[in-house]
Amino acid sequence: MFDGLSERLGQTVRNLRGIGRLTEDNIKDTLRDVRMALLEADVALPVVKQFIDQVREQAVGETVLKSLAPGQAFIKVVNDQLTELMGEHNDALNLSSTPPVVIMMAGLQGAGKTTTVGKLATWLKQKEKKSVMVVSCDVYRPAAIDQLKTVAEQVDARFFPSDPKQKPEKIAKAAYKEAKIQHSDVLIIDTAGRLHVDAEMMDEIKALHASVNPVETLFVVDSMTGQDAANTAKAFDEALPLTGVILTKTDGDARGGAALSVRQITGKPIKFLGVGEKMDALEAFHPDRVASRILGMGDVVSLVEEVQEKIDVDKAEKLAKKFQKGKGFDLEDFRDQFQQLKNMGGMAGIMDKLPGMGGMPQQAMNQIDEKQLSRQEAIINSMTPAERRKPEILNGSRKRRIAAGSGTQIQDLNRLLKQFKQMQKMMKKMKKGGMKKMMSQFKGGMPPGF
Repeated sequence: MFDGLSERLGQTVRNLRGIGRLTEDNIKDTLRDVRMALLEADVALPVVKQFIDQVREQAVGETVLKSLAPGQAFIKVVNDQLTELMGEHNDALNLSSTPPVVIMMAGLQGAGKTTTVGKLATWLKQKEKKSVMVVSCDVYRPAAIDQLKTVAEQVDARFFPSDPKQKPEKIAKAAYKEAKIQHSDVLIIDTAGRLHVDAEMMDEIKALHASVNPVETLFVVDSMTGQDAANTAKAFDEALPLTGVILTKTDGDARGGAALSVRQITGKPIKFLGVGEKMDALEAFHPDRVASRILGMGDVVSLVEEVQEKIDVDKAEKLAKKFQKGKGFDLEDFRDQFQQLKNMGGMAGIMDKLPGMGGMPQQAMNQIDEKQLSRQEAIINSMTPAERRKPEILNGSRKRRIAAGSGTQIQDLNRLLKQFKQMQKMMKKMKKGGMKKMMSQFKGGMPPGF
């Protein structure tokens, strides 16, 4: 998300860094660029106007104009205003009520509500250590109840069965009663969606809301609909007391207009972002971190959190002990690095959070082939344990067998072996001269093979 906006704003702020002094004239040109970048990102016009006015007011102040580094001071103003626009801080879910805490999901058809129920259940189980029950009150869409049952089984959440012949309010009340008996910490209610906002839908969802009085009423909206997402959220907010918004499909939205418009138009906080198809692809929304990523300043905090959650500590310790004993780095270790990288969202996911990577040329970014990781992993999987431990035994016939078994070419295998040798050399340098010596080899560039 924000690829286009980040590229435009990144170029604008880079142009400012060389300016020794800011004047109202060059701020005017810069603000015009910022305004165009926001409009191209499909940010709602009233939001753009207010944002530019606030940045202008701050930028022409003495703090910026008389700063020793006016370009950097201006960037800070834009960063602060972006953060304020999106809500300043993460609004956490209210889970302090007497269990079961009821969370109701609302939204249009196709926004991804049912999948998001599964993602939220996963998030609650993993992050908050809560037991979760889910129920479908969608009695209109064919197979909606079965879909939620499948999702519940996938994420190991309790599923309360419902029947399309029942009234949504009766289903919700029965589910609440069962959640209480089962001592579930949270009950998530999946509601029916429509293709558009209509009076009948709103009346039904109001009655459903009144029947269970949820602690959290979350509006699930497709971020790829841009500023329309904010307008739809506003329509729902007028009918329901929304407590927050979940933006889905943000991994497919390069513009980001919804994220920048929702808070300002609805007054409701964005609580989560859906960042992929997997059930753990739900991120708490932190406006300050997102603002930093938009401006190419990275998001190291999120990256560290992700490393702590997704890196296999046991494997890392095992590799460290292996080095200490003087054993070499083999292809099994190399494969483990690929798997850890994939768990982190691939190179693109990591680079998005690294400071300075926002200014990386698009051509260089395009060269990051995420599918290559899977191909290389397949090649190593096609080897025997002996071949992984001693790749020097790979002769022509072995290579042909491995390439055929992994559905790749011998050239792909040779490329992998070349990258492996480069990584081996790097690991030896780490052992002899430490990380500092290794880092000096590529001075801020990417390690060999990536």
